[in-house]
Amino acid sequence: MPFGEGATALSSATLYDKVWALHQVAELPSGSTQLFIGLHLIHEVTSPQAFAALKDLGLSVRHPERTVATVDHIVPTTSQARPFADPLAEEMLTTLERNCQENGISMNALGSGRQGIVHVMAPELGLTQPGMTVVCGDSHTSTHGAFGAIAFGIGTSQVRDVLASQSLTMNKLKVRRLWVEGRLRPGVYAKDLVLHIIRTLGVKGGVGHAYEFAGPAIEALSMEERMTICNMAIEGGARCGYVNPDATTFAYLKGRPYAPAGDAWERAVQWWQSLASGADAVFDDEVRFDAAAIAPTVTWGITPGQGIGVDEAVPTLEQTPEEDRPLAQEAYRYMDLQPGQQIAGVPVDVCFIGSCTNGRLSDLRAAAEVAVGRQVADGIKAFVVPGSEQVAAAAEAEGLDAVFKAAGFEWREPGCSMCLAMNPDRLEGRQISASSSNRNFKGRQGSASGRTLLMSPAMVAAAAVAGEVTDVRTILPA
Repeated sequence: MPFGEGATALSSATLYDKVWALHQVAELPSGSTQLFIGLHLIHEVTSPQAFAALKDLGLSVRHPERTVATVDHIVPTTSQARPFADPLAEEMLTTLERNCQENGISMNALGSGRQGIVHVMAPELGLTQPGMTVVCGDSHTSTHGAFGAIAFGIGTSQVRDVLASQSLTMNKLKVRRLWVEGRLRPGVYAKDLVLHIIRTLGVKGGVGHAYEFAGPAIEALSMEERMTICNMAIEGGARCGYVNPDATTFAYLKGRPYAPAGDAWERAVQWWQSLASGADAVFDDEVRFDAAAIAPTVTWGITPGQGIGVDEAVPTLEQTPEEDRPLAQEAYRYMDLQPGQQIAGVPVDVCFIGSCTNGRLSDLRAAAEVAVGRQVADGIKAFVVPGSEQVAAAAEAEGLDAVFKAAGFEWREPGCSMCLAMNPDRLEGRQISASSSNRNFKGRQGSASGRTLLMSPAMVAAAAVAGEVTDVRTILPA
C-alpha cells in the first residue's frame, strides 16, 4: 500500500515540491511515487519486527550507512544500569543491539554520550539536514522538518521496506502554508503557538497536507523552537511540517559531527538556500495567525486540539461546533472538568518536563527560570528528563540540574519517560499531569484513567510550584 493520503496536490516550487522531486525514484502506474529515503532513524520499539521480516525474506539492509539507531522509549530514567529491571525492556534493547551489529548499523548506545530520544539525538549530531527525506517508526518524525527536510513517521512494515530498499511508495501531499505574523510575547513559547494552531485548525485539519510554517514569527524562532512546532504538526493531522532553511538553520548545523565541513560546507549552504520556497511558490492554501494574540495554552480535553488560553474557561457545548460536541462531552466526563470552568486553578498531581517535543536545552532553561528560588508545592511529584545525554551534560554544565533539585524537582536520566509510559514513569489511577509532551489521549501516560494537561515547560514548572495550573506570566520577572 502506498503511504500517504492520495490528495491531488496543486502546489509548486515549494520546498516540499523541490525535495520530493529530488528524491523521486519512479512514478508508479498507480500514480504513487517511489521515493528515496536519505536518512532512516530506528529505535527499539518498531524495528525488531521489521528486522525479523527482513530475515524471513532473505533480504539484507540495502544502505546501512543511511540508518542510525538509538534507544529511547523503554529506557528507565532513574537507573540505566544493565540489565534493566524490566526483562521485556532489556530484551528489546538487546535485540536492537544485535540487529545493528549484524547489519553494520550505527548505534548510539547508553553511555556513549550520544544516546537520546531519536528526534533530539539526530538533530544535535547534525544527521538531519536541509533537503533530506527522513523517516522513522515514530509519529513525531515530523520534528526533523524544522531543518527544511520532509520527514514522516512510518509503521513497522514501512521500516522493513526502507531497510530493504531505502525507498518508500508514497502519495504526494498538498502543501498548506501557515503564515504567522508578529512575535510571541514574553511567557508565550513555541509550544503555545503550535497548540494554538491545532486548536484553531483541529486535529484533522491537516489531513492530506504538509504544513509549511512561515512568516516573521517563525523566522524569529530558534532551531529548538522550530523543532517543537514541527514535532506537533502530526497532532494537527499533517503528515509533515517544515520550516525553510535560513541563517538560523545553518548556524545550528555548523560544526556538528555529521554536518559538511570545509569547502563542502559552503557548497552545502548554497544548495540548501536554493531549496527554500521562493516568491514563485504556489501553495494549495494558506492560513494566517497573529503571534502576539496567542496566550499560554493548555489542553483541557483528550486531544491536542482541545486547548484554550490559560486565561480562558473550558468551552461549553454551545461554544463548541456541533460536530465536536460528542467528543467534548466525552472529555468533560473523562477529565472531570465542567463546561465554563476556568482552566487556571485546576489542581495537578504530577509535573513532567521532557519528551521529544520539549526536552531540549532551551526548554530546560525556560523551566529553570521559573523554578529558581521557588519550591515544588507539597504533594506534587515533579521531575525533569533531558532529551539526550548531550542535553543532560550541557544542562549540568550550566547548573540547571542544581536549580531543579534545589526547587524539589527530580533530575532524571535521558529517555522518552512519561510521554508515553513504555517505561517505569507512569501516572497512577486518576492522577492529573501537567506535561510538556505531545499527546493527552486517554491512558497515554500509563494509567487507563490518568489525565494529561499539555503545556509548555515553563507552564509545567509554574504548575509544579503552585500545585495547580497557573499563568506563567504572573511568575516570570517583568
